[in-house]
Amino acid sequence: MTYPTFGEKKDGVTYTPRYGVYAIIPNQTRDQIILVQAPNGSWFLPGGEIEAGEDKLSALARELVEELGFTATIGQYYGQADEYFYSSHRDQYFYNPAYLYEVTAFEAIGQPLEDFNHLAWFSIDEALQKLKRGSHQWGVKAWQKSHQ
Repeated sequence: MTYPTFGEKKDGVTYTPRYGVYAIIPNQTRDQIILVQAPNGSWFLPGGEIEAGEDKLSALARELVEELGFTATIGQYYGQADEYFYSSHRDQYFYNPAYLYEVTAFEAIGQPLEDFNHLAWFSIDEALQKLKRGSHQWGVKAWQKSHQ
C-alpha cells in the first residue's frame, strides 16, 4: 500500500523509525483545533511516539494525558502518512509513519503531565499554516473533508 509521503528521503542516510500517533481535536463548533508547541517553537498535532508494548490507541490516550491533561473519545481513523525529517534537537534522521485520528469528545482531567509545551487553539486555516509536519497537515485536511 502506498501512503502519502512528506519530506525528502535522502540517499545514503540511515533513518531511525519513529512510529507516531496523532489526533485532530476540534472545539465544539469545529472551527478551531488545538495544537501543541514544542520548546523549539514548532507546532504539532497532539500525540507522539508509540512506545514499546503500546498499540496506537493506548499510545494516543497516554500522549493526550501527558500533553493536554485530556481523556478523549477517539473517532474516525484517517490513515497513515509517512514523513522523513532531520531532527536538529536529536541530531538524527527519522522515518516517521504518522497514524491520524479524530477526537470526537474530550474532558480535561488535570494539568498536562508535560509542562514544557505550549497549547493553543487555532482556526483550521491558521493551524494548517502553523503545523510543521506535512503528515499533520494531511491529517487535518482529511478531517476537514470528512466534515464538509
